[in-house]
Amino acid sequence: MGRSIYLTGWVQITLSISPIQMSKPISQQENPSSQPSTTGKFLTFRLGLKSYGIDVLSIREIIRMQQITPVPQMPEHVRGVINLRGKVIPVINLGIKLALPKTEPTERTCVIVLDIKSEVGENTCLGIVVDAVEEVLNIESDQIELSPDFGTEISREGCIGIAARKNGLMTLLDIEKVVSPEVSGALATI
Repeated sequence: MGRSIYLTGWVQITLSISPIQMSKPISQQENPSSQPSTTGKFLTFRLGLKSYGIDVLSIREIIRMQQITPVPQMPEHVRGVINLRGKVIPVINLGIKLALPKTEPTERTCVIVLDIKSEVGENTCLGIVVDAVEEVLNIESDQIELSPDFGTEISREGCIGIAARKNGLMTLLDIEKVVSPEVSGALATI
């Protein structure tokens, strides 16, 4: 089964993913108390100088940065909403959500549109602003170290682990856990 991720205005990446190659996203594991399988394909992106990765199965598409309509009385990391082909999608700045230093948008800044489950089990779309998309990597579970619990940036619950790359370390996120309050809030406000 092929899955396409569209980089609107740029290029299309087609991934060949079958249920045998990919594990279920962590949030869909039958036994969440056991150690989840983390083998799979991850889209890597940059927030400031750091690299992060998320499971490609949670990604609907990647679009260029566009006009975001602010929503009053939202936390600082909630940027607002966009209209994506007639559908209103809430957008958060992932760097601010993770308490990283603010960065200025560049021509590589983009929005990754996620298709994820809310805390009540409904599928919804949510956009996350990132500084740049890098590549899709196939990462095996033996390449991932458990993340240490420093009590900063990301709770250990929202982090799958740390993977070594040739140019440094990368944090792999369980994006549904990282953004779960925003998903529930988005359903309530839209």
